[in-house]
Amino acid sequence: MTITFVKNNVDKTEALSNDQLGTDLATNPANEGLGKGDSAPNFKLTTLEGKEVSLADYKGKKIVLNFWATWCPPCKEEMPFMQNYYEDMAVKENVEILAINLDSGIDKVKAFQQDYALSFPILFDEEGKVGKTYQVITIPTTYIIDANGTIQNKIVGPMDEQMLTDLVKSLDE
Repeated sequence: MTITFVKNNVDKTEALSNDQLGTDLATNPANEGLGKGDSAPNFKLTTLEGKEVSLADYKGKKIVLNFWATWCPPCKEEMPFMQNYYEDMAVKENVEILAINLDSGIDKVKAFQQDYALSFPILFDEEGKVGKTYQVITIPTTYIIDANGTIQNKIVGPMDEQMLTDLVKSLDE
């Protein structure tokens, strides 16, 4: 699997400007991978704690499905925003963030989780099977999935907290 990433040179705590943020499916000329209206394929992966989970386990919840890697600078930029959103809004908005890591080497991923104090589930896709199923080419790539399991949006590139908030709110419109 070939993975590319969007390059950003911003401070970890700095808000991302519009030209640094990812693009949504409607404005992405490549329209790579699955898209709006597609059913989100189910999968089974293991968390960093060794628990097997599937997408179906979260039926009835809105899902932010994020594909990332520890070496990816834009992934590093968006993780604090995702963590802030998770702490502040996930329960209130009935949202689960599932961060699917495409690295090899679970120790690197665990160290990253600790360094960034991430509390949302991180799933390990070392062989890239789920990444292939979702046809992820660029990372970070994030799918916004409604409570019925339908993909409603896809972002290629990093998000900030406001963008994430707006995308999840759009599921209720």
